Amino acid sequence: MPKLNRFSLKTAWQEMNPNVKLVFGYSFFQSLGRGIWMGNVLSVWIYLISNESNELLGLTSAITGLAMTITVLPAGYISDKTQHRYMLRLAAIVGFIGLSFALFASSLEIMFLALLFWGLFQGMNRPSVESIFADSVESGTRSEIYAQVHLVRQLGMAIGPLVNVLLFLFFGDDWSLPVLKSVMVIGIVLSMLSLAFMVFFDDRKSLGSESDKIVEIMDKIQVVGSTIENNPNKRYVIIVVLLLSNLIIGFGAGMTIKFFPIFFRNIYFLEPITVQLIMGGTGILTGIISIYTQRLSLRNGRAPMIFTVQGIATLCLFIIATYPPVFLLVPIFFARGSLMNASQPLSRSILMDVVPKKHRGGVNALQALAWGLFWNVSAAIGGFLIGSDDNFRLCFLITGFIYVLGTLPILLLIPLVSREKNHL
Repeated sequence: MPKLNRFSLKTAWQEMNPNVKLVFGYSFFQSLGRGIWMGNVLSVWIYLISNESNELLGLTSAITGLAMTITVLPAGYISDKTQHRYMLRLAAIVGFIGLSFALFASSLEIMFLALLFWGLFQGMNRPSVESIFADSVESGTRSEIYAQVHLVRQLGMAIGPLVNVLLFLFFGDDWSLPVLKSVMVIGIVLSMLSLAFMVFFDDRKSLGSESDKIVEIMDKIQVVGSTIENNPNKRYVIIVVLLLSNLIIGFGAGMTIKFFPIFFRNIYFLEPITVQLIMGGTGILTGIISIYTQRLSLRNGRAPMIFTVQGIATLCLFIIATYPPVFLLVPIFFARGSLMNASQPLSRSILMDVVPKKHRGGVNALQALAWGLFWNVSAAIGGFLIGSDDNFRLCFLITGFIYVLGTLPILLLIPLVSREKNHL
């Protein structure tokens, strides 16, 4: 792979599709804002204001997931039938309303309302952003640009907690409601500013047929000794397996992710700044490993890399369930989060390579449903599993077995998915 210098990077940026540039900008600032207010800080704020109830913390996520369910499939359908930019502008308005409620929330009820609108925003926003992004990237070359956007998102999510370190130094290194809300306000304002990017997306600037589904994946393959050429069922198998795997992984992730800040606070008695450093480090490592995983996939194939990183991440979660000493916990936690997330750009690049442009809104809606409805609703299950006695071990073990179920179907893709053409 040729070494990039500042001139080639500048040229690549100048030649990049305008919609792709907007995806980079929106992804960074949206992730930065969320990294400050909506990750571990919001979880602890809800936990404390609900009288330390893991059950209510889980239910707040369920509200977001149910709200997303109401809008994500209709939004994906409408987006495919009209133009993505109209849905994105409407989503920006809904998102601003939700963030306004969050900005002034001083009770659990108002935060419930904020998260309801945030779920509506996510349902309207995700299918259209992912579709216009896919429509603006040439098929067969997606994994690299998807890995780069994933890196930008992870950097935003990583920088957010690192900004929080400074904010907690200023407001106080303390898990108290006033301090947490002061930190959240900064992130909410940044999230509001990120919505401005959504106004400038334009379907008329997307690519033509070169961004449609590729034909390379329909090449000859050997299955049980017989040669199948241009088998239309192959494409549907890939789509179904990826969506099913993502749905199962999303369901498992939702049961645990929301509760890691409480786990660090209640089991290991970590202070806010320490938790921010752990979360920020995980985000940075995730971005780096995503790029490295994408490059390895050019040689080894995308499906084998997805199976490998998800398998190792699952093993890490089982180790975390043993409550290891903190000096072991932190690197294992880094590995779990970064490896599991490193599979996402590869999975999405495969999916967008086999789905025709006219159906991408609907498929991205289903993808968002997997990581929206099931991720958020399963958080309610996680809250009840953990309960008032902080039984994180039970929740982690059940999540680990769910990850196994979500990872095994990827084996079916190994003989079906071809390497990308920029490998040649």
